[in-house]
Amino acid sequence: MAEERQELRRSLKARHMNMIAIGGAIGTGLFVAGGETVSSAGPGGALVAYSFIGVMVYFLMTSLGEMAAYLPVSGSFETYANRYVDKSLGFALGWNYWFNWAITLAAELVAGALIMKYWFPDIPASVWSGIFLVILFSLNYLSTRSYGESEFLFASIKVITVITFLIVGTLLILGVGGESPGFVNWTIGDAPFVGGGTAILGIFMVAGFSFQGTEMIGIAAGESEDPEKNIPKAVHSIFWRILLFYLGAFIVIGFLIPYTDPNLLNTDVENISISPFTLVFERFGLVAAASVMNAVILTAVLSAGNSGLYVSTRMLYAMAKTGQAPKLFLKLNKRGVPSYALFATAVFGLAAFLTSLIGEGKAYDWLVNISGMAGFITWIGIAVCHYRFRRAFKAQNKDLSALPYKASLFPFGPILALILCIIVTAGQNYSAFTGPEIDWYGASVAYIGIPVFLAVFLYHKAKHKTRLIPLKDVNLTRAEYIEE
Repeated sequence: MAEERQELRRSLKARHMNMIAIGGAIGTGLFVAGGETVSSAGPGGALVAYSFIGVMVYFLMTSLGEMAAYLPVSGSFETYANRYVDKSLGFALGWNYWFNWAITLAAELVAGALIMKYWFPDIPASVWSGIFLVILFSLNYLSTRSYGESEFLFASIKVITVITFLIVGTLLILGVGGESPGFVNWTIGDAPFVGGGTAILGIFMVAGFSFQGTEMIGIAAGESEDPEKNIPKAVHSIFWRILLFYLGAFIVIGFLIPYTDPNLLNTDVENISISPFTLVFERFGLVAAASVMNAVILTAVLSAGNSGLYVSTRMLYAMAKTGQAPKLFLKLNKRGVPSYALFATAVFGLAAFLTSLIGEGKAYDWLVNISGMAGFITWIGIAVCHYRFRRAFKAQNKDLSALPYKASLFPFGPILALILCIIVTAGQNYSAFTGPEIDWYGASVAYIGIPVFLAVFLYHKAKHKTRLIPLKDVNLTRAEYIEE
């Protein structure tokens, strides 16, 4: 693998790794949908749901961190599944993840155009989507460092916004800038828990989507400087920061905005003026709160599209390395960027975006729903890979001291994460089965990603007759670059 060693450059520093994962986890799920979660389950229910999902994500990230510090390759969980479980699982996970973030690119092009209508209502949405695609493509084509720096900037804006929100919210809670609300909003109606366990389960799904993107550090590990040190640091700092940001934000919203406020039920990117962040900033006296938050959410959307283009390109490149994708995707430009993989991903994202303009976007809706499930399938794959990795380590009598970083509480951690992931995945649209009649259309839209993933997995297994790799035969060879 001398070619990759010479050309694919390890130019992402520790600060880039931190911000890539933080940027992936803080976005519209917090800025826009945060109010709806409080409205649905109450402030207490939102805190419980996000705490549980936060614990699940922590164990997933420590599992991924252990494998990525040991074997820091761009393929990450696709490579780990190939080596520790079954090549068919690696094939399905790789294409599943590529599709997930290529579709996310298309979704962010749509969202970005909607946001721009706030300032420029007369300019066609397709113009803004085209401009954003050119910008994101250019950032990724220039170099890995240019992607890392742009993502550092995008994520920094989001982090600063959340910190400012927490400070402003705390001041308002203490009575600075107005009369303190005390605990009134935690005791009105059914607060702090609204709708009981059913509502909390429903918020699990939203929370899970909000945290998707943290696994990007596994892909970025292949281009990280000193991954043995930077990955463990990123894993731990990311978890605590994200948990603090999310739980802190919900505490502030719970104190300052009653869950019965009708604005909380109607938050979306087309009406940012009623985002809980906007409402709190306006209450503090920030006249331009809506415009400021609109700009912040635009950076969140561009950040998600930027990272989506990066990780899907690297996954396609890595699959070409292992023979799971056409070899032409191995082509690198002079700055070490997989240019053909980048072109293919951008074209697919553009094609998916165009489906949003055809036939009321029905095909696009299906693509986005397949993509939504793909993130949870990836997390399940990470938990399975780590469990098998450690079992193989033991079966081959290897010393755990050889691991640069050891995940906490093995085997409890990956097993708990796996169980919670399965619950979240199974509960995507449980309400479709609880009514007087089963909502088959709603169920099929929510769960379509599962049969698609299984079809890809079974196709590869039938074609290549792969088997579960015996623990004694699992490839635990350690090197920075692996040629299968």
